[in-house]
Amino acid sequence: MTVPHTDTPALHTLRRVFGYDAFRGEQQQIIDHVVDGGDALVLMPTGGGKSLCYQIPSLVRPGVGVVVSPLIALMQDQVDALRALGVRAGFLNSTQHFEDRRLVENEFLNDELDLLYLAPERLTVESTQRLLDQGRISVFAIDEAHCVAQWGHDFRPDYLGLSALHERWPTVPRIALTATATEATRAEIATRLNLTEARHFVASFDRPNIQYRIVSKNKPEQQLLELLTTEHRGDAGIVYCLSRASTERTAAFLSQNGIEALPYHAGLDARTRAANQSRFLREDGLVVVATIAFGMGIDKPDVRFVAHLDLPKSVEGYYQETGRAGRDGLPSTAWLAYGLADVVQQRKMIATSEGDDAHRRRLGTHLDAMLALCETVECRRVQLLNYFDEQATPCGNCDTCQSPPESWDGTIAAQKVLSTVYRLDRERRQKFGVGHVVDILLGRTTAKVTQHRHETLTVFGVGTDLSEPEWRTVVRQLLAQGLLTVEGDHGTLVLTEASAEVLGRRREVRLRTEPKRPTKSASRSRSTPVVELAPEAKPVFERLRAWRGATAKEQGVPAYVIFHDATLRQIATDAPATLAQLGTVNGVGENKLAKYGQQILDTLAEA
Repeated sequence: MTVPHTDTPALHTLRRVFGYDAFRGEQQQIIDHVVDGGDALVLMPTGGGKSLCYQIPSLVRPGVGVVVSPLIALMQDQVDALRALGVRAGFLNSTQHFEDRRLVENEFLNDELDLLYLAPERLTVESTQRLLDQGRISVFAIDEAHCVAQWGHDFRPDYLGLSALHERWPTVPRIALTATATEATRAEIATRLNLTEARHFVASFDRPNIQYRIVSKNKPEQQLLELLTTEHRGDAGIVYCLSRASTERTAAFLSQNGIEALPYHAGLDARTRAANQSRFLREDGLVVVATIAFGMGIDKPDVRFVAHLDLPKSVEGYYQETGRAGRDGLPSTAWLAYGLADVVQQRKMIATSEGDDAHRRRLGTHLDAMLALCETVECRRVQLLNYFDEQATPCGNCDTCQSPPESWDGTIAAQKVLSTVYRLDRERRQKFGVGHVVDILLGRTTAKVTQHRHETLTVFGVGTDLSEPEWRTVVRQLLAQGLLTVEGDHGTLVLTEASAEVLGRRREVRLRTEPKRPTKSASRSRSTPVVELAPEAKPVFERLRAWRGATAKEQGVPAYVIFHDATLRQIATDAPATLAQLGTVNGVGENKLAKYGQQILDTLAEA
């Protein structure tokens, strides 16, 4: 929600530099608090405007705002975007030559910077601390603050040293920001960064423009291709895979089928990773297939979809990754293909992970929450927001709202599976996974079944009422409900304490059926409405996009650094005839008006 305020230095800066008339949500309160010298811990969803919460205090308060960010590969783009607004920004990191670092250091010492970006590793170096001692710091901003959480999904050990900032610079306000954190993670961030006395600002985690959809895996690459060709042809997007091999394979598959896609993972050399990331930022309609190493801090506003081909490890990780879609507020899709093998693999990874039992239990809790989101028969958004302690009503825009799944009494089916596992469990020296259990239920005399004389078991052939895919769905949901678990490298199914309640007929088991998926038109019908361009404005918008693309290429920056699509849409609709009129458009600040104003008017005249 846009909140009007009386004119203040902060609001004046918002209008003059960024070209917006009003703050959104709690931005004003956060900024005023930091400008007044207060510490803050800010939780705000991706696309919610976190960066303004430290950029404007850095511009209003005397001195240089120091931004601690783990995103070394993106610092150049972040600085370019600020410089396009007329903000004096620089960075120091390990990618620079000595001469470039010396230039930025001199700019800092001569009070010629408004913002200075540093990696946490750089800030903990004594020479950097001595440099900062010689200048004047307006604010410390700790971006991606969840990296400090010991068992968070992006843990960075160097963040632990940031707790000393207040000791060395006690008069400088600190603001820590993250797009995702549960109450427990938030408390850990506050403790580790010595921000327990800071004021906490927790914005709504709801991203109403994102449609959440989770499907059962059935040739997932083909399912992904269908999604992209029917709903997102020509759109920019990110596809997440769990392994490097699947990343490479999926990117090649999409490319062979007419979708321009590039891989991104830690196994690629640094030059290839940088080139692929740069192309994604600068080109329209490109798809990146990546491991979770990709995406944090990417400020590309027009990512129209985020797809997962493997089950994320936690709801926090899933939320942050899907949040990279639709930063411009336009309708976007968060799509996940999920199957039995995902559950088995994740359980195995937890069982063999490093750390103590408490750590493994914590990982198990994270996975249980993710599985609950996948298996819910209720609104996905309600379930997702509830994880972050936020209450919501059904959204009408997720798959379960549009095509409500049904549930059925699966107690007898569960008993058949659990009884089979119980009988196999007595043969401890053997390893029997899901496939073997299903073969026994269906009465198949496979070589393995006959080798172990399992056709003599009383459960042999008792499951012919369901098909193999249906039995695999049953096993998946039993794993999700904690009625089965997995042990060992071979994915051996074993019973849990809760299994006895089902076998003893003391607990009913409700299982989810797979609903029909919404059609393309249905999936879009309840999304955040988009103001359609009038017929006469569409060619103007395309002409403006072409001008923007040529300008961005000439300057070597991403197109969104020039202007966002939303700004161009408004220009095409309003058709300003003077610089003064153009200056009233959201996203056109003083510097961009002076730099690009006449070019835009000329483009409008040509159109």
